[in-house]
Amino acid sequence: MQLIKNATIVNEGRTYLGSVLIEGERIKAVYEGNQSFDIEESCIIIDAKGCFLFPGVIDDQVHFREPGLTHKGDLYTESKAAVAGGITSFFEMPNTKPQATTIDLLEEKYILASEKSFANYSFLMGVTNDNLAELKKIDSRKVAGVKMFMGSSTGNMLVDNLKTLNEVFSEIPLLIVTHCEDETIIKTNIQHYKELLGENIPVKYHPLIRSAEACYKSSAFAVDLATKYNSRLHLFHLSSEKEMSLLTSNIPLKEKRITSEVCVHHLWFSDTDYEKYGNKIKWNPAIKSASDRLALINAVNSNKIDVIATDHAPHLLSEKEGSCLQAASGGPLVQHSLVAMLQLVKQGEFTLEKVIEKMCHAPADLFRIEKRGYIRPGYFADLVIVDPNKSWTVSTENILYKCGWSPFEGVQFDASVLKTWVNGKMVFDNGKFDETVRGQRLLFE
Repeated sequence: MQLIKNATIVNEGRTYLGSVLIEGERIKAVYEGNQSFDIEESCIIIDAKGCFLFPGVIDDQVHFREPGLTHKGDLYTESKAAVAGGITSFFEMPNTKPQATTIDLLEEKYILASEKSFANYSFLMGVTNDNLAELKKIDSRKVAGVKMFMGSSTGNMLVDNLKTLNEVFSEIPLLIVTHCEDETIIKTNIQHYKELLGENIPVKYHPLIRSAEACYKSSAFAVDLATKYNSRLHLFHLSSEKEMSLLTSNIPLKEKRITSEVCVHHLWFSDTDYEKYGNKIKWNPAIKSASDRLALINAVNSNKIDVIATDHAPHLLSEKEGSCLQAASGGPLVQHSLVAMLQLVKQGEFTLEKVIEKMCHAPADLFRIEKRGYIRPGYFADLVIVDPNKSWTVSTENILYKCGWSPFEGVQFDASVLKTWVNGKMVFDNGKFDETVRGQRLLFE
């Protein structure tokens, strides 16, 4: 057994002094207040005085690049960075090599994760213009959902066949997760800026090429399809104020058929940052204006947006070089997402309880994950201790991503992740890792 005592627990909208008893993989009891315990001598006691205790973060969108793109990252390196950042479960995307668009290819990724991943894992199956039969084979207890690119991005998995789109939304009962950017608008914008500026378009034009209008038109189309067929739709990485008009905040999350996610980089950066960071903050969808950023923050606080995630997508720095049309889109984030959000709490953008709701509880509820996302008796002991007063600065020396860089280099964070448990095992402890720990395949209710 393990007892975490004297912690400031943040869970289910409350912050209070308490303790948590772990037995095996699960939480045995949660205690409120400062009390003495009659426990076995063999029980390991962890004093968390002055620190926060959170449920483990569940990141619903990462690209860990395995198989086929492991020069950028892999399941071992990126899950290691994730647990160091307080992430205990992740959902990995299908645009690897080969793309996970069949049951057999999907299961191969699960085998790799069982051997390599420090954190718990699930993999979304990719939708193509011609794999409907494979999608229908998915066991909904073992796979979180299907991922559809309704806009081209890394991996070229664009689904643009209207017949396929209608069939997926009408015939697949699983959660449909989408990347939404309208291809026609993007191509028109590229041509416009090529005529204006030539081939070497600066990155500051990226949000004008992959524009708010491109995002809105595609997201609106997805919402229309989901509404027409009463599908369960989850909109990934929303980035614009205009898209917020598609969402509702007056329905409990468990009753919503249409849900949404925002990523940390869209809450942290705006287009004024391209001059400083350049291609390091080039993502698809693009980081947009300060007013878009503010609208996203407000939407999180009003519950229009349901989940905060990373879209962790590492590339080598050499792949991030060149003009707007040449540099790869995406960047690494899992090691720094929780502390970045805690920094925004300190700046007054969010409450601590809201961050834990959107990063821990909501992903568990939305994806219907079995027994995770909360500090409750009987739930898996996926837990994180954070010292809110142990500041540190991101540098190449402490970055764990295989690609070796971060858009947060040089940023000082006021909070530090001290310890992370995955299924009751302390996998990360003050900079040291238990290399024997491996996560589990997530299961769904």
